[in-house]
Amino acid sequence: MNEKHRVVRVRDVMKHEFDVVDGMLTVQDALRKMKHVETKALIVERRHDDDEYGIVLLSDIARQVLAKDRAPERVNIYEIMTKPVISVPPDMDIRYCARLFEHFDLSRAPVVEHRDVIGIVSFTDMVLHGMFEE
Repeated sequence: MNEKHRVVRVRDVMKHEFDVVDGMLTVQDALRKMKHVETKALIVERRHDDDEYGIVLLSDIARQVLAKDRAPERVNIYEIMTKPVISVPPDMDIRYCARLFEHFDLSRAPVVEHRDVIGIVSFTDMVLHGMFEE
């Protein structure tokens, strides 16, 4: 018996609200501007059309600033960001997105459509909002 699996797309589970910061900001200033702490990430904006997005996770700040006793007002976001960021398309099946995360040891990624970030998706979003049919 071949039961058809319901496809849950990244766009169905992603968070639509997220923080975008300039890479030149200090960690301290970026954290002060952060409104969506639940995403646990800051998207670093592109500097021009041929540039790529970056990302800084709160865990990056903990490892590279807090644990190393660096002053957050003296460390710029660009010094600790990951760039280019691995992004996912909004129409990707969350099963494949989860495999991608596993393969590259990711916990979250920006969702990019037409070169614009439209959301952030995490393992948590996929498991809590995507695994069970409603």
